[in-house]
Amino acid sequence: MRQILCTLTFCFAPLAALAEAFERPIPQPQTDVAEFWFLMASILLIAALVSVHIVLKRR
Repeated sequence: MRQILCTLTFCFAPLAALAEAFERPIPQPQTDVAEFWFLMASILLIAALVSVHIVLKRR
C-alpha cells in the first residue's frame, strides 16, 4: 500500500508545476445601492445601541 501511495505521489507531483499562476481579484467599486443599505444598517445599529443603553440605564 505504501509503495502504491509513493508511486502515485511521484506520478502526480509534476502536475502541480503545470498549474496557472494566481491572479489577484480586482476589487469592484461600491454601488449606490450597497452604500444605501450600509447606511441603513449603520443607523439601525446605532438605534439598537441607544435603546440598549436606555434600558440598562433604568436599572
